[in-house]
Amino acid sequence: MDQPRAKTADENAGCPLAGGRAVPSPPTPRDNDGGGEGGGDARRGRRALLAATVGGVVESFDWTLYAVLAPFFAAQVFPGDDPVVQLLGAYLGFAVGFIVRPLGSYLMGRIADAHGRRFGLTISMAVISAASVLIAALPTAGAIGAAAPVLLVALRLVQGLSMGGENPSAAAYVTETAPPALRFRYSALSYSGVVVGNILSFGALTLLLTTLGNNGVAGGGWRIGFLAAAALGLLALWIRRGAQESAEFTAHAAHRPTGRERRTLLRAHARHLLAVFLITLGTTVGYYFGTTYLPHYAAQLGVASDTASAAAMLLPLLALIVAMAGAGQLADRFGALPTLRTGLALLALDTVPLMTALAHRTLPMWLVTVGYLLLIAAPIGLANVLFARLFPVPVRVVAMGVPFTLATGLFGGTFPLLAQALANAGRLTLVPWWAAGTAALSLLGTYLIRPPTSPTRKEHA
Repeated sequence: MDQPRAKTADENAGCPLAGGRAVPSPPTPRDNDGGGEGGGDARRGRRALLAATVGGVVESFDWTLYAVLAPFFAAQVFPGDDPVVQLLGAYLGFAVGFIVRPLGSYLMGRIADAHGRRFGLTISMAVISAASVLIAALPTAGAIGAAAPVLLVALRLVQGLSMGGENPSAAAYVTETAPPALRFRYSALSYSGVVVGNILSFGALTLLLTTLGNNGVAGGGWRIGFLAAAALGLLALWIRRGAQESAEFTAHAAHRPTGRERRTLLRAHARHLLAVFLITLGTTVGYYFGTTYLPHYAAQLGVASDTASAAAMLLPLLALIVAMAGAGQLADRFGALPTLRTGLALLALDTVPLMTALAHRTLPMWLVTVGYLLLIAAPIGLANVLFARLFPVPVRVVAMGVPFTLATGLFGGTFPLLAQALANAGRLTLVPWWAAGTAALSLLGTYLIRPPTSPTRKEHA
């Protein structure tokens, strides 16, 4: 017979408030790790993991594909004869998506917190896919004039709003459906979809250029890329149709808080809201440095060409996925906070020495790239579920999503711009110091987290 256990702080924090007093939380389904009924739970957990992971693939594929195709469609979509102005206009559409993501986290998060994780994930993916189809079918500026860029930016706004809710909803879904003993391995695997999407986007561009050539892609072949993104989104929708709603959300659904009660819950977790923002700050800078800007950084140091560095990213990115899974396994065994703090400390301490070795040609480019991506594996692999577990079920998606997307937009989305500004000012060597400093700030942010008062070995945060 199961013995009753003390409630953790997570569960107590999840109690809605009514009239200023706590209302007991509804019963939460018993955790099962395997065997008998637990085997079914494990299978449902794997289906839920797939449903969450495929969304990360689509989001990352769509987001990165827009950036790499911008130089090819800019002249067709933006009017005028100045290619620089046209390209800047295309990149404006990229930036706009970052700007609206925090608003999207709030709006889509409200939907996921009110109507269910599966419902929120389905809505966000449907909107992202529909927008991709419309971008693929967008008339050129030659056909409709200034309406073409206006429509493009509007569609990117819609996608940005949907993408703002995608990752937090997926994080909450994985948190609530993963077997407790595998929770952080599931976290790492679900976020690996973002890395897979990056790989696929560069693969799609390579395939388009190989088959159509530069002129063919610029002449309209870029539309095929957005159709591929839409098809990938439809596949994600099909997978998500077979996923079940989170049992933890269902258990709390009958106790939906009012607007005042939600605000009370959010105020009670202000400390953790700040923790999410600070931890994301350094993590997102590290991610964009390692996966986006590092090839260009090496080229500016004169140690490798842009083309050679970009082509050499495939194996390091695959190594990152493996390292994320390893970090998840360590977190499940020894605790997420110790593992995360170790990862952030190493990131803060080793970034500058690694990049100095690259600049002095002490270490080759491939080894520095692999080494740096291994440093960011734990921070990006564990953050999703760790963040989601900090907040009660009724406000989980909103509470995690808003500070997460705000930090990503302010520091991740602007990192390449800041790094290039430093390079143009002759201060390129300050770039790794900025990355290391933000990692140190994230490490300090982890000490704002209050772990559960009664952790078990399996659920220790």
